[in-house]
Amino acid sequence: MHKDFPDIIKQTTGATQIELIDVIQELWSGYGAIMRYRVSGTDRSTVVVKHVCLPQETDHPRGWNTNLSHQRKIRSYEVETAWYSSFANRCDEHCPVPHCLTVAQRAEETLMVLEDLDAVGYPLRRDDVNEEEIVACLKWLAHFHATFMGVEPNGLWTQGTYWHLDTRPDELEALDDLSLKAAAPAIDQMLKQARFQTLVHGDAKLANFCFSTDSRKVAAVDFQYVGGGCGMKDIAYFIGSCLSESDCERLEGWLLQTYFDELRLALAQRQPQIDATEVEAEWRQLFPVAWTDFHRFLKGWSPGHWKLNDYSERVARQVVDEII
Repeated sequence: MHKDFPDIIKQTTGATQIELIDVIQELWSGYGAIMRYRVSGTDRSTVVVKHVCLPQETDHPRGWNTNLSHQRKIRSYEVETAWYSSFANRCDEHCPVPHCLTVAQRAEETLMVLEDLDAVGYPLRRDDVNEEEIVACLKWLAHFHATFMGVEPNGLWTQGTYWHLDTRPDELEALDDLSLKAAAPAIDQMLKQARFQTLVHGDAKLANFCFSTDSRKVAAVDFQYVGGGCGMKDIAYFIGSCLSESDCERLEGWLLQTYFDELRLALAQRQPQIDATEVEAEWRQLFPVAWTDFHRFLKGWSPGHWKLNDYSERVARQVVDEII
């Protein structure tokens, strides 16, 4: 860590002393770490520090060590700092995110000092979820999408998510499903050209949600891939991140209805000029398209991945058949 950063943490929090408690997680491919610090002499007890340090050599877990991959990660941290600087303060108690206390940069290093969500009522993490916890995440996403409906992603990814086609030419080239490969540009365009655009979280997997002690509310973290897009990209990705193949199929109707019911309420509160019925009509049609878009990425990136199941294949086949 750069020699200035400990002093910046102290100055930002008003602490007289800081102490590293634990490393919450290492960042993907050796790009730094997320850590929890105890801060003394201030009204806070702890803060979370995200320290990004660009490595000289990268070690991608699946072997995608390319310059494009490196540049994508650099851009993702620029996006995250822009998110906290210019957008995060629009999120309220219905879609909470950690308050960013400061961002600092020194050469190849970036420091983000963030509110510790554990300390403000979101101490739980889940590896699997019940229906109540799924509803909490879907409600968060509905309010997030309603908050940013029609907002220009200035400084963020023009197109959110880490798997969208423009940033994944290598994975498309590796894809051996020729019909899906041929349909990929049309799938991408269908999502890009949706009338109703919002900001998408871009990595809305279960691991990026922090739960309240009663599991009825969540806050979200990790905004490296936030940007413009159709909200169905987040919904499809979230569902696939936490449910089995059989549950994805069995619960699809309930999941979408739960989300759209909450989106309707959220739009009425936040942007009543937007017709929620029209949003739902468009986005319901794009749900299988968004699902297929991620399926396309996954088949090129990691052909043996556990998320590549018969349900996803059936959804993708139907979408592709309608295109080609």
